[in-house]
Amino acid sequence: MDRGDLINGRYRLGEMLGRGGMSVVWRADDEVLGREVAVKVLSAALADDPGLRQRIRAEARAAAGLRHPGIVEVFDYSEFTEAGRTLSYVVMELVEGRSMDDMLTAGRLPWRLAVLIGAQVAAALAAAHRAGIVHRDVKPGNVMVTATGVKLVDFGISATVGELDGQDGIVLGTPAYLAPERVTGQPVRPATDVYALGLLLYRALAGQMPWNATTVTQMVKAHVYTSPAPLPAVPGLPAEARRLLERSLAKKPGDRPSSGEIAETLGGICGLPPQTLMRTAAVPTVALPLLRRRRPRQVLVGAAAAGVLALSAAWWSLDEVPVSPQAAAATPTSTPATSTSSSPSPSATVFVRVVDRPTSEKTTAAPAPEAKAAHPAAPKPAGPKPPKPAKPPKPPKVKPGK
Repeated sequence: MDRGDLINGRYRLGEMLGRGGMSVVWRADDEVLGREVAVKVLSAALADDPGLRQRIRAEARAAAGLRHPGIVEVFDYSEFTEAGRTLSYVVMELVEGRSMDDMLTAGRLPWRLAVLIGAQVAAALAAAHRAGIVHRDVKPGNVMVTATGVKLVDFGISATVGELDGQDGIVLGTPAYLAPERVTGQPVRPATDVYALGLLLYRALAGQMPWNATTVTQMVKAHVYTSPAPLPAVPGLPAEARRLLERSLAKKPGDRPSSGEIAETLGGICGLPPQTLMRTAAVPTVALPLLRRRRPRQVLVGAAAAGVLALSAAWWSLDEVPVSPQAAAATPTSTPATSTSSSPSPSATVFVRVVDRPTSEKTTAAPAPEAKAAHPAAPKPAGPKPPKPAKPPKPPKVKPGK
């Protein structure tokens, strides 16, 4: 497929916005309704796999059934034939803005902005959870921040509540944001998304993850065995936000707050009551740090929607600098309503094979071999031998996902 191609006599492809292991995302013109859209097309190399076509169709159905300003809108799903192959595609709302992943390249976010983004993501998740849908891939790359609010995108691996996760021994997800219960193959539940949201907020507030893990194996073990490091000091961050974050990272799903509670608590901190948060999304007018890349300086502008509770200037003036909408409106970036990755990485969506599932929910890290070698062996205590601790999972096998 190339720029200028016409799909099913309706969608004229423009620039390529992203390419992943499963699909390619294009900017396109809907020549019937006269609007720009994002078209996600299954990769031609995978067109012969009916399971992948089914996955894209399931993504479209899951997202199309959700109605919330913080969830990307799905317009259409269909198939077409090219060079003798049947290709599936999904037509979605074209989101103009920046991903949270892009914003975090310069380090942590101002806590007020992080809290406001977190409140809106939680509200979007609450809407999905009420409909019985679990996203299963909440991460900065799937959170878009636009001039009109936050959008949660890419329901490509979503599942219904109660579905058995990893029943075939393979879990599809992002290692850095994989909840402990997903590693152990438990039923799908909303708490999985809450755990990932907690990690997203931790990274936004601290500029780093709560443990030192750089490989898929280290990340999987950390989720199951390692207690997250306490959130570093964030001047001005309310104690209730810190407590909520700690609860979100609990190892046991039942100990985590609901997405609705997170939306209500964080929304209250930033001045958005629940009824407003569920009805509309709004981002304050703030300037973001300069990205550490060779590109022109970009700023994010958020225009509060009509009827949203006004945020006081003093509340935002401590560590953010207001920017006029006119000054920043000229530099938006166009981003597809889905995230893609060119190669597998700890932050990319991958297939993780579950092996040797732990039999207990330990929350401390297994001793590292180096730590054992650094100390002399202690004398064996008298009496019966204590039971052997549960072995950590073996390194998971990883196959490229989207």
